[in-house]
Amino acid sequence: MAGLDDGDEPSKGVRAPTRRYEARRSAILASAVTEINARGVRGMTLADVAARLGLVPTGVIYYFKNKEELAAACFLRGIERFEQLIADAAAASDDRARLLAFVHGYLEFKRRAELGEAEQIAIFNDARALGAPAVGEAFIGMFRAARRLVKGPPGAPLPRLDRSARTHLLLSELFWSVAWLETTDVEDYGRVADRVAAVLADGLLPRCGRWPQVGVLPLTADGDPDAGASAEQFLRAATELINEEGYHGASVERISARLNVSKGAFYHHNATKDDLVVACFQRTFQIVWRAIRASEAEGGTGLEVLARACVALAHHQLAGRLPLLRTSALTAVPEAINAELTREFDRISLRIASVICDGIADGSIRPVDVNVAGQLVTGMINAAADLKHWAAELTPDDVAARYVRPLFEGLLSPAAAAD
Repeated sequence: MAGLDDGDEPSKGVRAPTRRYEARRSAILASAVTEINARGVRGMTLADVAARLGLVPTGVIYYFKNKEELAAACFLRGIERFEQLIADAAAASDDRARLLAFVHGYLEFKRRAELGEAEQIAIFNDARALGAPAVGEAFIGMFRAARRLVKGPPGAPLPRLDRSARTHLLLSELFWSVAWLETTDVEDYGRVADRVAAVLADGLLPRCGRWPQVGVLPLTADGDPDAGASAEQFLRAATELINEEGYHGASVERISARLNVSKGAFYHHNATKDDLVVACFQRTFQIVWRAIRASEAEGGTGLEVLARACVALAHHQLAGRLPLLRTSALTAVPEAINAELTREFDRISLRIASVICDGIADGSIRPVDVNVAGQLVTGMINAAADLKHWAAELTPDDVAARYVRPLFEGLLSPAAAAD
């Protein structure tokens, strides 16, 4: 595969490209998807994509004129896959059947992709960082199609804002699953689909259970650094850029430019970029643990503890001075720091699962797969960082009713008034 031959060239005029050309182009896309999923958009290089296929970079440029065009093609192919999954689910008889079909369809696709029976698709974590209008427009179209799967109960259609918030939650849970499916045997994906679908459709509350009225816990402490301190400003700028552009997009130059300081000023406060990234993750861990422990200190049922912590974290994500770092940023973090950060996220998910166990034991939460439910709660907290893009009118005051509560009551539950 080291070079091109005459059979690779697309036919001229009105004739379609040859099968060999399409096969080579498809192989390049598959290689690029692997690179994007491992390194993010900005970490992908044409040289690495080519090397996977035994090509030189010009062999890739023959099919895609630059890295941006190649990345866009990868994302568009992934969006097409989701559009097909949504279309297949939309043919089901009712809202519940459509939601279940979508979740099962996605996890069946992931099973086939892991077995090599279907092509893998690019993770959408930093698709926005590409800045490609075609990708943005296609993703919006896909989001609107998915929104038709979450209409609300018969006779009580959900308001548009609620549908948008729930659609973002639904899609984000499927996107987030790639981070934890690695610990699942591929032949158990169908089993996992049953459990994911059960929580998304029916929530966590028992049949006669009610959403608890919980207040918003403060997640700041007296000993926290002042928001105006230089270290805090760098943490905020880096966190926001990583959430928007991914690990590689949050370069020293971009972080410095956001704060209107020089690179010299950056290195005066931070030894390396990775040190700052680790500090961002550590601050996120600190806030999440603070929410869990403060909620437990308030007492109550397992449901009340879980709901109180989730509301506090979602509210913080929309109103806090320092947003939480999206866990999806881990996909492109260097291996040297990835392992320990991943372990800490796993500890958090297991701790959330333990709270769910408490709720099942005291009857406030219905019996569910606590490992899956813990990941879904983690995914909900993680996805709150992007609510501003998909439910822009959502405020910190109604994020509990319109975003957190639906995970507890099910995405098909009636709309709730703001708490």
